[in-house]
Amino acid sequence: MKILDRYIAKTLFKYSLSVMVILVGIFAFFKFLEEVDDIGRAGYTLIDALVYIGLTLPSIAYLLFSLIILLGVILSLGYLASNSELVIMQSMGISVIDITKSSLKISLVFALIMIIIGEFSAPVALDYAKKYRAEALGQKVVLVNQEGFWIKDKQNIIHIGRNVDGSQFKDITLIKLKSARELHSISHSQKADFDGRTISMHQSKQYLINQDDKFTNIDKQTLPQLFSKVAFDRQLLQSLKKEPKELSTWQLFKQISYLSDNRLSSAGYEVEFYTRLMKPVTLIAMIILSIPFVFGSLRDASLGKKIFLGLMLSLFFELFSRIGGVLSLRLDYNHFLIASIPTLVVLVFALILLKRKSVQ
Repeated sequence: MKILDRYIAKTLFKYSLSVMVILVGIFAFFKFLEEVDDIGRAGYTLIDALVYIGLTLPSIAYLLFSLIILLGVILSLGYLASNSELVIMQSMGISVIDITKSSLKISLVFALIMIIIGEFSAPVALDYAKKYRAEALGQKVVLVNQEGFWIKDKQNIIHIGRNVDGSQFKDITLIKLKSARELHSISHSQKADFDGRTISMHQSKQYLINQDDKFTNIDKQTLPQLFSKVAFDRQLLQSLKKEPKELSTWQLFKQISYLSDNRLSSAGYEVEFYTRLMKPVTLIAMIILSIPFVFGSLRDASLGKKIFLGLMLSLFFELFSRIGGVLSLRLDYNHFLIASIPTLVVLVFALILLKRKSVQ
């Protein structure tokens, strides 16, 4: 079996990498088309667009890894079937279940590699890509991350520790400038409201800075409310807010915990979190479901039909999962059940199909 595992692994990795290059290349091409209109604005050049696209590739690959591996399995087994190698394996006493186990072990190793890339490298690369693009386009935002951002607004420099929902901020610092090199005041508050034009800081501590040629005098005072008009609006803040799919699984967990502790809605993050936790199980279910079709078509099915079958299985299940996620958000169902039930149904159906095929 070790020789069989190595041979299937070699074939599966070859086809999975080929599928990854093609699919990621297609998605990257369409993403590049989105950037074409911005080339020439400010200092944004063709090279900048290509660098930005390159930095988003790990995120694209992570988003597609289930489809990549599934198609890799179908194509690799289809290749073995077309060369009658699967028939030879079966004639040697190697069962359909043995071949399925080998395919699953190798697929899960590949999936683990993709998950490590997606969880650790992709979010960092995506953050840097957005920052790189913003700087090339001359935008004001100088730093964006999950915890918050810095923004320069006329004579104000503002740090928002956490943007809750676009109208509430946590841990906000307001730095007012007299000139490019002279401070007027520094104010800090744990909570602030934003109505689209004015930031209202509650129980803020303000430090007024008075300088002359010899001395610097700092006056401290606590204000029940401090109002500051700003030039940015909620649309800008909304563009800074990350989508759940852009966060790592650990960041999703932290975001859900924070929102739950503050009695805020975390439904969108929960759906993504549970869907992501179920991804390995989903991948196993889809591979088990696809293998009997490959074995059932050793003589009369072309490679094109196997590819089409794999695509249809993947797209149908992806659509099914997304509809379930939307329904759970809309109807406020249990998000874990909505994320897990479709996968478990497919897994049970796939195991029954595999069992029937193995006894034929």
